[in-house]
Amino acid sequence: MTKYIFVTGGVLSSLGKGITAASVGTLLKHSGKKVGMLKIDPYINVDPGTMSPLEHGEVFVTKDGAETDLDIGNYERFLDSSYLKSSNFTTGQVYSSVIERERAGGYLGQTIQVIPHIVGEIVKRIKLAGEGHDILVVELGGTVGDIEGLPFMEAIRQMKHDDEVEGTYFIHVTLIPYIKAAGELKSKPTQHSVQELRRIGITPQMIIARSENALPKTFKKKLAMSCDVHPDCVIEALDAATIYDIPVTFLRQHILKPISKELDLGELDPDMEEWDSLVKKIVQPKNKVVVGFVGKYLELKEAYKSLTESLIHSGAHLDTRVEICWVDSEEIEERGAEALLGDCDSVLVAGGFGNRGVEGKILAIEYARVNKVPYLGICLGMQLTLVEYARNVLGLEGANSIEFDENTPHPMIYLIDNFLDQSGGMQLRTHTSPMGGTLRLGEYPCDTKEGSIIREAYSGQKTIFERHRHRYEANPAYREQLEKAGMIVTGESNGLIESVEIEGHPWFLGVQFHPEFTSRLQTPNPSILAFVQATLNVE
Repeated sequence: MTKYIFVTGGVLSSLGKGITAASVGTLLKHSGKKVGMLKIDPYINVDPGTMSPLEHGEVFVTKDGAETDLDIGNYERFLDSSYLKSSNFTTGQVYSSVIERERAGGYLGQTIQVIPHIVGEIVKRIKLAGEGHDILVVELGGTVGDIEGLPFMEAIRQMKHDDEVEGTYFIHVTLIPYIKAAGELKSKPTQHSVQELRRIGITPQMIIARSENALPKTFKKKLAMSCDVHPDCVIEALDAATIYDIPVTFLRQHILKPISKELDLGELDPDMEEWDSLVKKIVQPKNKVVVGFVGKYLELKEAYKSLTESLIHSGAHLDTRVEICWVDSEEIEERGAEALLGDCDSVLVAGGFGNRGVEGKILAIEYARVNKVPYLGICLGMQLTLVEYARNVLGLEGANSIEFDENTPHPMIYLIDNFLDQSGGMQLRTHTSPMGGTLRLGEYPCDTKEGSIIREAYSGQKTIFERHRHRYEANPAYREQLEKAGMIVTGESNGLIESVEIEGHPWFLGVQFHPEFTSRLQTPNPSILAFVQATLNVE
């Protein structure tokens, strides 16, 4: 049977529950345990797919095509594993399932209530995510006391007494504020948060204390006593130079010892040597490059979380600090590409939806192409490479994507009516299709061209597998014209164009997929690694 570690948060949000959960999972995995991860989101949206990146941050896409919370990305990057749609669920999904079953008569006329029906559905989903693992680490989104989270709290409380559960362990992440005027760290917010948990029926066995200041021994003892945990179970989580240092920091504080004792896991001795070496290269690298990162969600960098982390992964393996020069694509439209990208060693144009800032991205692509600057275009960044080439090399005036101009005379990017989805089924997309659930999502194969940049990046693999999140496709009607003019299709998936390169350019790659979704600290994505290497080679 599976054992469960539940990670809750108190006082306020954004304390690092996801990094805490990922760090604990990483240490257990490096100790030889089979670890599963689960993020529960209390919001009522069915998934984050239609939520604004400015509000919610990045939408992470799993191998099997689920649009999930960005913490799933943290789990994959830390544990070097691929998780599925069962690793994330929301209040919206829970209620939808229960209501659908009720409508079908599945409850035999019972009055449907939060307890037992909603809570029962939550417990069922948690157990499903735990199947096949020694340990499932479960992160509960939100903060203790939130009205939305109460059914989830009740579910994990009940699991303490479930005969199908071999053991449970509760970790509470909370804030230890420092009051500068008084010169004191304060434990009261944590005490009140723990009291709220107890009122619900959950007694945390470990406190992860987020603080900007180190905790004195006397303070830790006071905190342990007031929260009814052993002093060894008060773990400091101070601000770190990189999030990847957190597992090592936790290990130095012997975080696994009380967890192992409570869950009867035996002696745990994680091998973190390679991990520690990579962290040191992140913190103190030998080299430095500057990447011009062209996007339009710059108000919230979390919208590009996987991509920025993937640059860190590649930098660690190349002993290089990848410094990001954030460039707003709308500002390029006003000031020009040279003014904003002239000091960058390479150019990266990220994905996105909507018309805002598109012309600025096209100017950035033209700058990289004309000036022979290493270039990587991802998703929309790849699609716009075709638009830019059509306009400025082929001379096709008005060339565009029909996403931005339905009446363009040259639809370089179009909306195909039918396509095979991730599971091999036929899907239909039209202009009037609802936004949710009409994207090409998840992992697809890509056949690479011999002698291409992309095949070389992937160590000669003929077929690679990468994840997608997009609605529009490159129009194959223009392929012959493009290739005659020097833009070569170097990757295809079931007849769809997946990657393009430019003959004679030192390093220019546009990919329809999102390579950042499969990049991890210990195994960086090959195309992004090759891009950073090309940037490093710039003289």
